[in-house]
Amino acid sequence: MKHIDAQKHVTGRSLYVDDVPQREGTLHAVILGSPEAHGKLRAIHVEQALQAQGVVAILTAKDIPGENQIGGIFPDEPLLADGEVHYRAQPIAIIVADSDHHARLARDLIKLDIESLRPVTSPREAYASGDVIGRVRTFKIGDPSDVWEQCTHIFSGQGSCGGQEHLYIETQGAYAYPTETGHLRILSSTQGPTAVQRTASRVLDLPMHAIEVDVLRLGGGFGGKEDQATPWAVMAALAALKLHRPVKLILHRLDDMAMTGKRHPYEFDYKIGLDPDLRILAYEVFLYQDAGASADLSPAVLERSLFHFTNSYFVPNARATAASCRTNTTSHTAFRGFGGPQGMFAIETAIAHAAEALSLPAYRIQSANLLREGDTFPYGQTAQDVRAHDAWKALEQSIEIDRLSDQIEAFNQSHPFQKKGLALMPICFGISFTKKTLNQAGALVHVYQDGSVSISTGAVEMGQGVSTKMIQVASHTLGLPADRVRIEATNTSRIANTSPSAASATADLNGKALAQACERVYHRLLGVAAVMLGCDVSALKLQHGRIFRDGQAVELSFDQIALEAYNQRVSLSEYAHYATPGLSFDTTLEKGHPFAYHVYGCAALIATVDCLRGIYTFDRVHVIHDFGDCMNRDVDLGQAEGGIVQGIGWMTMEELRFNEQGRLLSNALSTYKVPDIFAVPEQLRVEFLDHAGSPYAIFKSKAVGEPPLMYGIGAYFAIRNAIRAFQSQPFAFSAPMTHEKVLMALYPTPS
Repeated sequence: MKHIDAQKHVTGRSLYVDDVPQREGTLHAVILGSPEAHGKLRAIHVEQALQAQGVVAILTAKDIPGENQIGGIFPDEPLLADGEVHYRAQPIAIIVADSDHHARLARDLIKLDIESLRPVTSPREAYASGDVIGRVRTFKIGDPSDVWEQCTHIFSGQGSCGGQEHLYIETQGAYAYPTETGHLRILSSTQGPTAVQRTASRVLDLPMHAIEVDVLRLGGGFGGKEDQATPWAVMAALAALKLHRPVKLILHRLDDMAMTGKRHPYEFDYKIGLDPDLRILAYEVFLYQDAGASADLSPAVLERSLFHFTNSYFVPNARATAASCRTNTTSHTAFRGFGGPQGMFAIETAIAHAAEALSLPAYRIQSANLLREGDTFPYGQTAQDVRAHDAWKALEQSIEIDRLSDQIEAFNQSHPFQKKGLALMPICFGISFTKKTLNQAGALVHVYQDGSVSISTGAVEMGQGVSTKMIQVASHTLGLPADRVRIEATNTSRIANTSPSAASATADLNGKALAQACERVYHRLLGVAAVMLGCDVSALKLQHGRIFRDGQAVELSFDQIALEAYNQRVSLSEYAHYATPGLSFDTTLEKGHPFAYHVYGCAALIATVDCLRGIYTFDRVHVIHDFGDCMNRDVDLGQAEGGIVQGIGWMTMEELRFNEQGRLLSNALSTYKVPDIFAVPEQLRVEFLDHAGSPYAIFKSKAVGEPPLMYGIGAYFAIRNAIRAFQSQPFAFSAPMTHEKVLMALYPTPS
């Protein structure tokens, strides 16, 4: 089945928040952000701005009727700054005018009295001063301290990986208006409709049932709209409530880049020990997470870094300690992979360090330590249905790794100013929200008298094809052609208490709930058909919109059965709730069974470096990926390819830079680069690993949103290996590997 929005997207008919026809009297909101990264907010002078053309109101913290608090995990983030500012561009005031243009002009007229304080922009500095969000956490298996003396080879060092701008095509935005019943309706570009509803309830001092959040689709999210879509929706709702008018708030690109959080930058210290057979006997890492100015989702992101700090390897003695360090930068947030990539990059760095010191390819160490069935993860869960070796062996055979290595070596020997580098990147990624509460979903199904079907779930479509998959679930379960099924917008009045569309769990959770609802309706319809045909229900099956008895089609359609069910007063509607079974995790012990299943795979990446200019290209990326029993190959292949390129971008050209004053330097598309079509590898091949899938995945089709991004980590090491073929002096493990860093590594300054 094709992506249901494909034609609308390419013809421009897809609607987003900013495309919704405006109601009469709509006002426009613009946000005033702090010009300082840290300081005491003494006064806000709005008098001149209030006199500006078109200005209706300027709202500040004193205008909030409820709590001035939007923090989810910890209550440490005000909606609007009050008394102190903690990062540059932190929202201080909402300017509401008759047009976006007039609101922007008025914003420049507001004067702020801020007493500057010294900002902290380094996570190590924040940690040293004790400015840590939540508690420092440690995951461990065995005890590395007991086995260091048994290690033949021991290496230690430091590394870092930078942040990443989400750069969704549709910027953050919302449209809010009061209704005649007195409640507020919010159209929001959010991955978490219930988070918007719950937070608006708290800030506006209204019950949740008085706030309706509606999401048609997003123009990209990547995690950046899981938590951070909330403030803009609440600000629009606050203005609509105060002024009794519709209010639209759409961030301009520069405001979006300045005001929103990014993927968390990490710094880390590591130590790794190997035996003579290259097996990792011990591994330790300390992760310094740059959380930004407030908690946001940082503690949860940090937790997932800990869950993935050994990646696809079994390490019998491993310890990871991690801290969320508060700095005076934007509050960093969820980003595809949710901390997993940062944890994986650290162990891949340690392995690369060991390989370079031992003068052997890193894949020798990687292959010697892959997970096997029955191994234990550091968090206590037993590895089941492990596909790490299957993916590795399939990739080895497909790329003919020994022959390929020889070809690269021959090329490097014959090209003095061009060098190639090969890196392999295995992955293991757990699927579920690590917060158990979020592993639930609801779905609502209506079959109408004419046999057409409407479905509603808590899944948010953000380009990943989840709406297409939900229609597939309903179509398959009801035995009905897909064109007879319509999916509704995600709405908190139809489906309450939704979990965010994140953690690669959206299709599984919502699809399972939808399948249950459809199955109940299906069996009721079969019961009606059995009476109509005078036979036992066990002989009947609905398929392709018709009834089959003992495998033979009869003259009775789905439409006829639906109408007869209505006439017999049989319910044609059903709501179902699904909660992933068997999940548990004890944070006091840091042990449990947090994931429903794991996704595996392996990638080979080949880079060519121009050693005169410091530029590089990717010749080939070849991936063997564990899709399970894939239910939609086109959709999943698109997700895999997009994730791989996004991961390569994070590791290479996407450099997030703040200066010591907390100012974002990479604040526009002229200074922050993302992969375009010319940056895509010349060959990008994704093969489907032959695998039956997991029963905890919808139709055994494994989650695909986040895992492929981690293959991009191999891009860093492919470039690094090419550089080392040119010069063998050590250089820092620091990602992203920009062209500037490549040039400096090719020609290091003598110490």
